[in-house]
Amino acid sequence: MALLPDSSLPTDRPAPAAAHANEAIRALVDASGQDWSAVEAATYEVLLIEWAAATRGDPDVIEAA
Repeated sequence: MALLPDSSLPTDRPAPAAAHANEAIRALVDASGQDWSAVEAATYEVLLIEWAAATRGDPDVIEAA
C-alpha cells in the first residue's frame, strides 16, 4: 500500500489533530466562562500550541477558536 503525497490530501477540512484540539479549546471556553483558573489557562495554552502545530502549513486555516 503506497502512501499518498501531502498534496493529494483534501484541504477542505482540518486534519484530525487540529479538529480535536479545536473542539477541546471550544469545550474549555464554553465550560470555563471568563474567569479562568491557572490550570484552565495552562490547559488552553497547551491546546493552542497543539492546534497551531497541527495546522501549520494549512492555507485554509486562518484563526483559532
